Amino acid sequence: MKFYGTFLLAGLAVAGLWLAGCTEQRKPKNSQETQSTTGAAMPAPVVSAASLPDATEAEHGHKPGAHGGIMISLGRDSYHAEAVFERGGILRIYMLGKDESRVIDVEKQSLKAFVKAEGDTNAVPFTLEPEPQDGDAESRTSQFVGTLPEGMADRALDITVPNLVISGERFRLGFKSNDSDHDTGMPDKVADAEERALYLTPGGIYTEADIQANGNVTASVKFKGLKSSHDMFPQPGDKICPVTETKANPQFTWIVDGKPYQFCCPPCVDEFVKMAKQSPDEIRPPGEYVKAK
Repeated sequence: MKFYGTFLLAGLAVAGLWLAGCTEQRKPKNSQETQSTTGAAMPAPVVSAASLPDATEAEHGHKPGAHGGIMISLGRDSYHAEAVFERGGILRIYMLGKDESRVIDVEKQSLKAFVKAEGDTNAVPFTLEPEPQDGDAESRTSQFVGTLPEGMADRALDITVPNLVISGERFRLGFKSNDSDHDTGMPDKVADAEERALYLTPGGIYTEADIQANGNVTASVKFKGLKSSHDMFPQPGDKICPVTETKANPQFTWIVDGKPYQFCCPPCVDEFVKMAKQSPDEIRPPGEYVKAK
């Protein structure tokens, strides 16, 4: 019996050593494992900030919009919007998909927006109304347009749209601007009487033949219903507006000195015709208004 007891104790000791070794092998090598084999909670893994993508880059690392506007991410890049400021305090918002090059139409809705200028205490409400583009489905729109409250057009702004519905989901849209976002260099439209005198009387290198070639009308009449979209980033080889040097739009073509010139918008045609009549030496051939490489 004494021998049996001694043998039993030795066997238990060996078993204990074997269990200890097994437990040691099963012990997590990484002390940051979230849970032990016994179910007890362990410290959560610590992830270095250096290993994560920069938040700003992830959310706002977009190229400039196709219209030269401010790109805005919605719903962790599920959708995008492009905000474009135009002369006269006009704000235009284009709706885009996850792929920023894809135009999407959303439910028609009036958007209540709030704008606060830098240095002001209170935000001022204004409205963005749907303005469907060609190709939008019935009762849907791919852009919204509104006029900023008086006195806001030439200031740095913080704009918020608290409620935008896309496919039944609600999103909040917010973005900041600065003075340079508004200053696109677009000239103001001339007054109606002045416009008629400008376009329908010859002068300088702007001839009677040019007036007839342009249809004996003003630019605002000829281009009525056409929408300007200012591309601030023309590529090398693109034709550019002689006034703003933004990308030219062939829809806004005007004959001066018997030659066709392309512009970005009708007010730029006003400015160019005025220049042709008052400072003709400043006018270059159409082929020279091209973005250099």
